[in-house]
Amino acid sequence: MARKEYMASEVQKLMSDVEHIRNIAIVAHVDHGKTTLTDSLVARAGLMSKELAGEQRVMDFDEIEQKRGITIKSAYISLGFTYEGNDYLVNLIDTPGHVDFGGHVTRAMRAVDGVVLVVDAVEGVMPQTETVLRQAMKERSRPVLFINKVDRLINELQLDAEQMQERLVKIITKVNKLISQNAPAEFKESWQVKVDKGNVAFGSAFHKWAISFSSMQRLNINFKDIYNYCKEEKNKELSEKAGLDEVVLEMVIKHLPTPLEAQKYRIGSIWHGERDTDAFKWMRDCDPNGKLIAVVFGVAIDPHAGEVAICRVFSGTVKKSVEVYQISKKEKGRIQQVSIYMGPDRVNVDNVPAGNIVAMVGLKDLYVGETLSEVEIEPFDQIKHYSQPVVTKSIEAKNPKDLVKLIDVLRGIAKEDPTFKVELNMDTGEHLMYGMGDLHLEIIETKIQNEKGIPIMTSPPIVVYKECITKKVGPIEGKSPNKHSKFQVVVEPLEESVHKAIEEGLIPEGKVRGKTVQELLMEHGMSRDEAKNAKDIFGGNVFLDMTKGVQYMHEVMELLIQGFEEAMAQGPLAKEKVTGVKVSVIDASIHEDPVHRGPAQIIPAIKRPIYAALLQAGITLLEPKQKLFVQLPQEYMSSVINSVQGKRGQILNIDQEEDLVTINAKVPVSEMFGFANVLRGTTQGRAVWYYEYYGYEKLPKELQDKVVRQIRKRKGEPEEPPNPSFFMD
Repeated sequence: MARKEYMASEVQKLMSDVEHIRNIAIVAHVDHGKTTLTDSLVARAGLMSKELAGEQRVMDFDEIEQKRGITIKSAYISLGFTYEGNDYLVNLIDTPGHVDFGGHVTRAMRAVDGVVLVVDAVEGVMPQTETVLRQAMKERSRPVLFINKVDRLINELQLDAEQMQERLVKIITKVNKLISQNAPAEFKESWQVKVDKGNVAFGSAFHKWAISFSSMQRLNINFKDIYNYCKEEKNKELSEKAGLDEVVLEMVIKHLPTPLEAQKYRIGSIWHGERDTDAFKWMRDCDPNGKLIAVVFGVAIDPHAGEVAICRVFSGTVKKSVEVYQISKKEKGRIQQVSIYMGPDRVNVDNVPAGNIVAMVGLKDLYVGETLSEVEIEPFDQIKHYSQPVVTKSIEAKNPKDLVKLIDVLRGIAKEDPTFKVELNMDTGEHLMYGMGDLHLEIIETKIQNEKGIPIMTSPPIVVYKECITKKVGPIEGKSPNKHSKFQVVVEPLEESVHKAIEEGLIPEGKVRGKTVQELLMEHGMSRDEAKNAKDIFGGNVFLDMTKGVQYMHEVMELLIQGFEEAMAQGPLAKEKVTGVKVSVIDASIHEDPVHRGPAQIIPAIKRPIYAALLQAGITLLEPKQKLFVQLPQEYMSSVINSVQGKRGQILNIDQEEDLVTINAKVPVSEMFGFANVLRGTTQGRAVWYYEYYGYEKLPKELQDKVVRQIRKRKGEPEEPPNPSFFMD
């Protein structure tokens, strides 16, 4: 097949032929071979040497990625290909596999219509394989499967042809089971992957060969031949006969949808505006002549151009000088540059029509998930990350003169990566950065020092706890400092189903406006009367105004919400965030003179009784847990179980396959620091392990007092937590 090099101008021409476009992401568990596979596709499009494919890892263009040999952030590239005489455009995203960078995968799913799921033939379906597939299904991205490193089954595990087939069938069955469990109901059957369907390929990304049902028939090769090629280590010959790029490309073009097909069923599940509007029709039909509607799924900071919005265009055409609303801010901005990504380079183009991925310059204060539109519309559903930041470190500049620069850099990183959070403590002048894990924060530190040139000091990693209550308490009265206004407050645990829905992003956080959120609260188990009076949702907590006919309540509502949010952001026990609490104001008397009901009076009048009620309601700490997954030879099993249990870990289940054992456990994050070294030592380096966020659970009673005192001491507070009476004067 003739190969030609596609430059940006040619790629732009292909962008208007929506039938020949595929928007795809390469997804997998860490080290299963995504970036190596991407190399071959980049080489096929003529953007790198075919010989270097598989070794260059061209999409890991970040210096830290190259040094560490792992993908840290998603990389975007628009590739042109000729297939069966037609020109095709593949907008491709290479995503990270490590759990600490899982947020990049979640965000990429909003932009693509299909995924190439890569699975290592030796390791099989791993926890992150399940997670990325689940995320793809949630965003209605159709999968095809590439089983990688098949040569290792033959050369390392010494399997014969029959055993090799058994192993491959097992992986396919497991992937299909996950598709059945997570795919939208109407696609559970049609999205299944099967060899004879042609949407499964297997091969070696490193040796650049692959085979699928249709290529086997076309090239007249069978399993036995492949086995012999690998056995005799004739990988080069095999790659010349059955090139990886050819087979994967054929699978993508034949089995993954065009934007036109995909938007018909995707828009309804990721955008909940009215169905009979022009906006819905433009997006459903992927109409380049409709008004521009796009979603920001990535923000990059360009040192020269400022913020770059990386977007999927669902309708209309992106052009220079077009004015768009940033829906969340209800403000207009003007597009100054339109570009596409060719790997590390952002190349300016004239326009990009619906169904493509684009980079725009000129808009300010962007965030991931923002809806950009020429007309005012309902925003797209928020992009919900599956895990939460559970590790924090304090960070400061070594030289005070770098402080302003450091704050700018930290804010920039938080924009690019919404799973990274920064907090500035005005009392202590300390900056706290929150991340998914130790590695996540370590990479950010390296970036600040090496790329941005700011020498910094950081504390050892600290775990992020939360505070919650066990029972209902109240009413408790709070008075303003001048004693002119009074509020009666009841606190109680929030219904578990409501709390879960907020955590999962099914109920949006923020001030409650309109009936939609009230209906969602009722749908998830809150009573009609309470849902109607919900005023604010913050940090997994809900604030209700249950008063009847109290004068001036409306005038002080903003301040009451502010006081509620302040109380939830720093609980009374250890100044950690509060979660899962319902706070109701049930009665109030408010001074008629506005002079006597300013922030200095109203905020303490609501905050203090909330604190007193929380302490009376048996406030306790919740600690974050991680699910730990360890694969190891059987002889090390008992010592690893002992190590896990020694770390307060709980074994969930143990699977055994021949002499390989898989242990699943949940372990507190606080016990996980340095655990990698323990595992290496215990198993002489022969274990493969992996962890993912498991949620928050109550800290054991016997540890509570000690941990609370440690946190309070670290935060410069008296070690002894206050009594309710302290807040009730």
